[in-house]
Amino acid sequence: MQESTTCGPGERSATSSAAAGQDVDRRTLRKAITGSAMGNATEWFDYGVYATTATYLTQNFFPGHLGSIGTMLGFAISFVLRPLGGMIWGPLGDRLGRKAVLATTILLMSGATALIAAIPSYASIGIAAPLLLILLRVVQGFSTGGEYGGAATFMAECAPDDKRGRYGSFLEFGTLGGFAAGTAVVMLCELMISDDDMAAWGWRIPFLIALPLGLVGWYLRSKLDESPVFNEVDAQGDSQDSILGGLADLLKNYWRPILILTGMVVALNVVNYTLLTYQPTYLESTLGLSTQSTTIIVLVGELVMMACIPFFGRWSDTLGRKPMWWASLIGLFVAAVPMYWLMAQGFVWALIAFAVLGLLYLPQLATISATFPAMFPTQVRYAGFAIGYNVSTALFGGTAPLVNDAVIHATGWNLFPAIYMMGACVIGLVSVAFLRETAGVSLRGTSIPGEAEEEAKPEPASA
Repeated sequence: MQESTTCGPGERSATSSAAAGQDVDRRTLRKAITGSAMGNATEWFDYGVYATTATYLTQNFFPGHLGSIGTMLGFAISFVLRPLGGMIWGPLGDRLGRKAVLATTILLMSGATALIAAIPSYASIGIAAPLLLILLRVVQGFSTGGEYGGAATFMAECAPDDKRGRYGSFLEFGTLGGFAAGTAVVMLCELMISDDDMAAWGWRIPFLIALPLGLVGWYLRSKLDESPVFNEVDAQGDSQDSILGGLADLLKNYWRPILILTGMVVALNVVNYTLLTYQPTYLESTLGLSTQSTTIIVLVGELVMMACIPFFGRWSDTLGRKPMWWASLIGLFVAAVPMYWLMAQGFVWALIAFAVLGLLYLPQLATISATFPAMFPTQVRYAGFAIGYNVSTALFGGTAPLVNDAVIHATGWNLFPAIYMMGACVIGLVSVAFLRETAGVSLRGTSIPGEAEEEAKPEPASA
């Protein structure tokens, strides 16, 4: 049995958008899914490890009055160069192709993560220790600026048009898998290593694991064929002539989808980095739960989300992307305060509340790879996604743990993360109102997907 898809070894496919591409066996599609998701898993393995080892990082690199705020600053600083990474890697991906850039970014990202394990503590080398940590986080941010947009673009261009949500959700399965793996590895180390040894050197082990993960991801990506959607445009001479030319084309002609994407990402990533990254620190330092209890809550919640995310991706192919986003944003806006109040009632209630918020978040997370690449034409798709996504993430997503921690420390208001989440959802709701529905629409060609179909719709008859 063969399946219709736009991902193949590079031949020109049929022009009919209804056909959605050429016939390719499932093995080819699985390679595209695995290669794309592996980099995402490696990226989020680092975030999972960083979030779960926040207490140890504070002890080793930020002793004294800075405390956990210093650790959250170390997390946020990695996002400073993400927009610059997007501005370089994105146009490169539109000029040279998706595959070469993705193979490079995963090596940079995993190498920087592994090197964190080798940094001496503050007690050994003083201020150089947190500075080295911040430097490596900046390298991670620069490489990540091209990683996620490229992986999602490649995935979208390889999936059948009518199943883009279904297959794209596996990229986010990799996100949650990487984060859960990072959390699980830290928990396993805590069970096997004494508290004193864990604080002294055991926390370094999970960071080292990022290197073999990155090498596996690089190998898988090096074996991929280039996206046939990109090959098609490149063969016709419609790909970008230069990086600067592609950047100018994007900013001049496609600023509207960039603004819509940026607003949606505010909601997406404030929720993401509050729930998946700041949550361990919040549960431990603010609500007083033990490190082990906190780790279990986050890990169980992530596993529940992983089990459900393919279903949400598949539903988006049937229901559309916009209804999924509406449901998620409205649900989070309504449930945020009650669920954060529930977390303070004890371990079991915190576990339930985290799982509820995670499930409400899934309709957004599951449809990223199907929604955002479809907002841009092929010749600026990588850059459009990478720049819009990373600018918004740097300003609002990466700073979410720092903002939450600082406000709670200053005011003692434990419900602030819920209010912050609600404000982000309002911005997301406004942005989704301007989003064009692209479920089932072809990504081929040099015009914005769905634009021609929308313009061709007959005007409603006047009364």
